[in-house]
Amino acid sequence: MNAWFPVSPCTPQACTGHHGAVRPVLPAVARLVAGSLLALGGAACTPVAAALTQPVRDRLVRRWSRAVLRTFGVRTRITGSPDGGCGGGEPAVGRGGGEPGSGGEPAVARTGGELVVANHISWLDIPLVAAALPARMLGKSEIRRWPLLGTLAARGGTLFIDRESLRALPASVGAVADALRAGDRVVAFPEGSTRCGGGPPGAFRHAVFQAALDAGATVRPARISYRVEPAPAGAGCERLPARAVAFVGDDPLHASLWRVVRAAGVTAEVTLLPPLPTGGAGDRRTLARLAQTAVASDTANLPAVSVHH
Repeated sequence: MNAWFPVSPCTPQACTGHHGAVRPVLPAVARLVAGSLLALGGAACTPVAAALTQPVRDRLVRRWSRAVLRTFGVRTRITGSPDGGCGGGEPAVGRGGGEPGSGGEPAVARTGGELVVANHISWLDIPLVAAALPARMLGKSEIRRWPLLGTLAARGGTLFIDRESLRALPASVGAVADALRAGDRVVAFPEGSTRCGGGPPGAFRHAVFQAALDAGATVRPARISYRVEPAPAGAGCERLPARAVAFVGDDPLHASLWRVVRAAGVTAEVTLLPPLPTGGAGDRRTLARLAQTAVASDTANLPAVSVHH
C-alpha cells in the first residue's frame, strides 16, 4: 500500500452504534430484500436508460435514487439549489412527485462540466447525491472487479481510479477531465475513504481537483449527513448522527445493509453548496482546501426544499 493511500481512523466497532428506535426483524428483512432488488434492477436498466434524453434520464435517476433510499427505510432531505444559487429563488426539488411544470418536481437543467465533491460516510451517499444531482460517479478500481455490481457500475458510466498506483493517476485524472470537458457532471468523494460522519470531513485529496482545473469546470461542494429523527429520549434538542449507516473500515457490506434496515428514524440530508469557480482558485491544493472548508462549515445554513418519506 502506498503512503499516500487514504486511511480512515474510523472502525465499525467505534462508529456504528444506533441510538434510536429499532425495526422488528420481519419488516427489516422485507426492506432489505425490496431495497436490494430495486437497487440491482435499476442498475441493470442503465443500458436502456442510456438511449433516453438527458432530462428524462436525470428525472428517472432522481426518482429511482429516492425510491431506493425510501425502500431501505431512510428519509431524504435535499437542501440548497442545484442551479448554483444559495437557497434563494425557486426550490430545486419540489414537494411531491409531479412532472416538471405541473407544480411537482421541476426539471433541473444540466449545465454540465461540473465536479461535485462531498464528504463520504456510507454506500448510501451514492443514491443520496444522485437524488439531487444525477451524475457519473468516480469510484475505486476495485469496484470494477466486483461480481455483477462492477459490471453494472461500468455500464452506468462510473469512472474508475486506481488509488494504489501513482503511475496510473495521470490517466485517471485525464479521464475525469475528459468527462468534464464533454459537459458531464462527475461526483467524487475526495476524502478517499469513508468516515463516521459525526465530525468534520477528512483532508480532501488534490488529484481530482486537477481534473476540474484542466477542464475549466466548476466545483460544487456538497455536505452529507445522517441523523436520527426524532431524537431519542434524553437527547434534548440535539440531532444525533445516525451512526448505523456508517460503512467504514473492514465492515462487510451485508452487515452494513442489515444495520441500515434495522435502524428506524434515519434521515439522510445532502446540502448543495454554491459552486466554486476554478478560474480564481489558483491551484488544486487551494481548490481542495476551499471545497473542504465549505463542506465542513456549518455557516451555510440553507432552507430545506424537499423532504421525501
